[in-house]
Amino acid sequence: MYKRALLIIGLCISVLSCTSDEENPFLISPTQVGPLKKDIKINQLDSIFQGDSIVRQTSGPQEFRSTDEIKIFSEDGQALMSLEPLQEFDSTSTIGYIRILDPRYETKHGINIKSTFKEVVENYTISRIENTINSAVVFLDEINAYITIDKNQLPTNLRYDTDSKIMASQIPDDAKIKYFMIYWN
Repeated sequence: MYKRALLIIGLCISVLSCTSDEENPFLISPTQVGPLKKDIKINQLDSIFQGDSIVRQTSGPQEFRSTDEIKIFSEDGQALMSLEPLQEFDSTSTIGYIRILDPRYETKHGINIKSTFKEVVENYTISRIENTINSAVVFLDEINAYITIDKNQLPTNLRYDTDSKIMASQIPDDAKIKYFMIYWN
């Protein structure tokens, strides 16, 4: 009786987890971006995106084909994402970075590339903010992601200064996301 109850509970959990994945094929989580899971290898992309186009950057002769950057386009030509492997030039490597290009890809709280900084702050804890030459890089460790905010959207005193610490309160609520990146290492 006990084994039967465990079996039924196990089946219910697996059905529910499959159902939630099927409900949103564009879900971003700490270990998933749409159909991609953290343990997927670069050489598995062709089978995952069968109906879509996969464009690999190449440099030099054909035998030195680089898997450094891989862009995924939907059947209708819309850019979905750009990928980089964890290990360069290794087709058996897992994915290291994913740049989200399509606004349909979103977190469980609805954050996507069209979101504002206010929406990000209301839904996620900021781990840290790095000040670069052209952007403020906002890390969201909770979902293994970072977003960049173009410095043109920041107050004038921060635009040309790479030494100052940027605080979340200094970034305008309506600041748009320039890049939405997922990192898996």
